[in-house]
Amino acid sequence: MYHGESMPTAPHVETHFQASETVRDVVIGMSDGLTVPFALAAGLSGTVSQTGIIVIAGLAEIAAGSIAMGLGGYLAARTDRDHFLSERAREYRETVELPDRETEEVAEVFRGYGMSEEDMAPVVQAICSDQKRWVDFMMRFELGFEEPDPRRARNSAACIAASYIVGGLVPLAPYMLMGELYTALRVSVGVTLAALFVFGFVKGRLTGISPWRGGLQTVCIGGLASAAAFGLAKWIGH
Repeated sequence: MYHGESMPTAPHVETHFQASETVRDVVIGMSDGLTVPFALAAGLSGTVSQTGIIVIAGLAEIAAGSIAMGLGGYLAARTDRDHFLSERAREYRETVELPDRETEEVAEVFRGYGMSEEDMAPVVQAICSDQKRWVDFMMRFELGFEEPDPRRARNSAACIAASYIVGGLVPLAPYMLMGELYTALRVSVGVTLAALFVFGFVKGRLTGISPWRGGLQTVCIGGLASAAAFGLAKWIGH
């Protein structure tokens, strides 16, 4: 019988995916690593007769691609951090040179949430009484910046490059293990399309889209790229 006592409830626990930047790096590296060497190997299969040539060209492409992709990730992350530091330095300068305007900008943030002037006055005063807290508030709520991890550039470069290498070795492995060209091509196509589907499926689950849709989309992109490269090489070769 219910006597008005509150029923025990399980604590509400919010689960949020915390590794979005790492997943993004893996997606960038792996997707290019699977498709570009795959398309290169398929294209060369239409013009050469030895698997050794494809292996050498594929390994050279993987080396160059991983370095280029890793460097791109490093520069992108460094640019983000440099931009953050530049904006933070500007906010520090403005709190000294234009304190009234910066205080009004803090108040504008709270007005946007519907707070009255009376309610927000002590909050604004508390925030603006400490310069670091003041600047941190402006960076986050006015400009929408979160401080980047100082190791982000290095980690991004390593993650993208490693993912590219792992992805690139998948379509190239059959050519390393088999001597007959078209047998290696057929195995490479099958293995790579399966890897593309698994990769797209997992990516879909992590990013919130339909896993099956993600898998099929990735297979279609990789398949079209390799088919186009193979067909173009055949056409040029003739």
